[in-house]
Amino acid sequence: MRKKKNGEKRLLNLSALTLDSECDYEEIKNAFETDRPLRLEIGCGKGDFICGISSSENEYNYIALEKIGDVIMAAVEKYAVSRSLGNLAPNGGWLAPDGEVYDGKAYGIPVSERGNVRFVLGEAMAILSHLPDASVESIYTNFSDPWPKKGYAARRLTHPKFLAEYERILIPGGMLKLKTDNDGLFEFSLESIRSSALEIADFTWDLDSDEKFFSNNIETEYERNFKNRGVKIKALRAVKNK
Repeated sequence: MRKKKNGEKRLLNLSALTLDSECDYEEIKNAFETDRPLRLEIGCGKGDFICGISSSENEYNYIALEKIGDVIMAAVEKYAVSRSLGNLAPNGGWLAPDGEVYDGKAYGIPVSERGNVRFVLGEAMAILSHLPDASVESIYTNFSDPWPKKGYAARRLTHPKFLAEYERILIPGGMLKLKTDNDGLFEFSLESIRSSALEIADFTWDLDSDEKFFSNNIETEYERNFKNRGVKIKALRAVKNK
């Protein structure tokens, strides 16, 4: 992604919608107006998925994690627009609904208007380590980096070290849900999960042709791009036994 001008300032403008990667569980719970079951997306990209699912399944609170600053900035701004919290100002900054422009200063959005998503800039393990046992209802990993080079397997989000953390933080019956375009990552994920404490509930090598799988599928920008190029989307769901 091309480096965005004033990226840090733009993220600061909407910092009311973000949390620090070192925040503890109480800070996460207190960030939302209503206490609901918590879901986690690791690698939210530009926010298409988290905006869609947080609206269609709004009985949950969501943490959207992303490690690249300019990418999460795009996701936060997309979410803010979707929640009618304003838009980018023509000459820079964030234009709030009341006409005030926030440029390099935080827009103090009332908690009642922030909705059910908070964004975290940081590495996956940083937020996972601060979540207590049995605290998350679902985990989403959509089109994560496959890290195909030899010796990089430990960076894959379905490596055993990550799966152990997912199993720990998921509630009994909680789900890990994955989508990818990459055959190698999908094969690796199936093998890793089968050797873990999680149990594969179902999977498909072609999401579009599987009518019963992810019936309410929410497409990401990556997903649309890959499908337009004729790439089949792979998906799986794994459950923590009750």
